[in-house]
Amino acid sequence: MKRVVVKVGSAVLTQNSEISLERMGALVDFLAVLREQYEVVLVSSGSVGAGYTKLKLDRKIIENKQALASIGQPILMNKYAQKFEKYDILTSQVLVTAANLRINDDTRRIKNTIDTLLKNRVLPILNENDATATDELVVGDNDQLSAYVTNHIDADMLIILSDIDGYYDKDPRKFLDAKVLKIVNEVPKDELDREATPHGDFATGGIVTKLKAAAYLLNNNKSMLLTSGFDLDDAKSFLIDKNHNGGTYFIRG
Repeated sequence: MKRVVVKVGSAVLTQNSEISLERMGALVDFLAVLREQYEVVLVSSGSVGAGYTKLKLDRKIIENKQALASIGQPILMNKYAQKFEKYDILTSQVLVTAANLRINDDTRRIKNTIDTLLKNRVLPILNENDATATDELVVGDNDQLSAYVTNHIDADMLIILSDIDGYYDKDPRKFLDAKVLKIVNEVPKDELDREATPHGDFATGGIVTKLKAAAYLLNNNKSMLLTSGFDLDDAKSFLIDKNHNGGTYFIRG
């Protein structure tokens, strides 16, 4: 059975400074079906947004953002557990940092844990340990973190569900004729040097961190699908029906 990592961003999970239970429910429904064909690992943002629902701190201050993540992580996990319960799916929490995935002993332990969870039909939910991370929290490392996880746990593919529905040939906010590139074999270096431009209040990445994740995976002979997390039809078509209708598929040519 193939192994996939699904990453969902804060812009998808939050709406009007609240956790969007409707979108979370749609995600859970999708993952429950996906598990019939794949081993599934979820990398979920949203802990800062969940914390903000309980305590309105200034998110621009890093210490506040870390405190909100600490408050929000158990809230987020509890909501996931409740949603998955209707499918009789047991979930687990795995907190990691980018630094963990640069140390061989740490990566081996993380993989062993995830292997054991998947063997026992548990759905691992990973998140960056935002309460103690610093640089990662600023640059939107959950995109790149999910790429590192995909590589180090020997997953076949990363799926990023985002408010960005694909990689365009030009900026769709400026050009009405911008088109989604359906297949990308290499990410141009100048694209990786651009400044990250997050879209939502709780987002920290934007297209740049997603392209960095894709470039990393391509360099390690892995693939990645970037598609909408608001409408999951394209993700379902690609993964379940094997039809590439929308989104960008990054794969070595």
